[in-house]
Amino acid sequence: MKADTPAAGANYLARHEFLIRRLHSLSGLIPVGAYMVVHLLTNASVLDSAASFQRNVYSIHSFGKMLPVIEWVFIFIPLLFHAIFGVVIIRGGLPNSSTYKYTSNVRYTLQRATGMIAFAFIMWHVFHMHGWIHTDWWMHNVAEPLGGGQFKAFNAASTGALAMRMSIIVPVLYAIGVLSCVFHLANGIWTFGITWGLWVTPQSQRRANFACAAFGVLLAVVGLSALGGFAAKVDVEEARKVEEQMRKAKLAAGEITEDEHKIAKPKEAPKETAKAETTSPSPATKSGD
Repeated sequence: MKADTPAAGANYLARHEFLIRRLHSLSGLIPVGAYMVVHLLTNASVLDSAASFQRNVYSIHSFGKMLPVIEWVFIFIPLLFHAIFGVVIIRGGLPNSSTYKYTSNVRYTLQRATGMIAFAFIMWHVFHMHGWIHTDWWMHNVAEPLGGGQFKAFNAASTGALAMRMSIIVPVLYAIGVLSCVFHLANGIWTFGITWGLWVTPQSQRRANFACAAFGVLLAVVGLSALGGFAAKVDVEEARKVEEQMRKAKLAAGEITEDEHKIAKPKEAPKETAKAETTSPSPATKSGD
């Protein structure tokens, strides 16, 4: 009887493989995948105008002190769970007893490779734009000297554009990261359907394959378009003028405070931009931006 118990010769992960694999699959789609879609669509609004993007950023930050809680509960914790157990699965910590009918070994390998690339990219992206830890000491002494914390919520389009223009390698790394995230999500949706029994016949799997491929292509276009918008389309000086006008309107309405904007103070533009601002300073420059 003792040899027949689930605990005999099996570790915790192996005993709970069925549940862990399904939670891992689900977390990659909801909420992590859903958030990525919203995030890329929000970023793509910069193609419309700096004002459109800034309005979307204001909407996100309207959650106020609840925003960090929402981020951790619905984004960071599920992302860490998905990434950690993804590594466990890749390293063979879980037995490969489940059936995964990948169309080819190349696709199987790409799913795992893009998962690793995507996680490394997300960690760097969060540091590059937000600095990881939102304290003055960390930002001034660690994040900013290392090129992190570039994005400022009250100067969203201008600081996002400057962050993308720090070096020619930055947009290249973002393109690789975005494409890896998109492939991992699109292909992950297909494997999610198999894991959860949504498409089990060869015919249904083929139809799902075409749908997921189309979704992936469309999302890749959105992501790369947003990237191109920040890297090439945004006029930093004009964006700062718009952002300053919107900031003043928010201050007048009591929706934000001067202290909040002080924390969000953007870094100075690169030399070529700073030179133009010296000749014709924008309202954002006059106000300490």
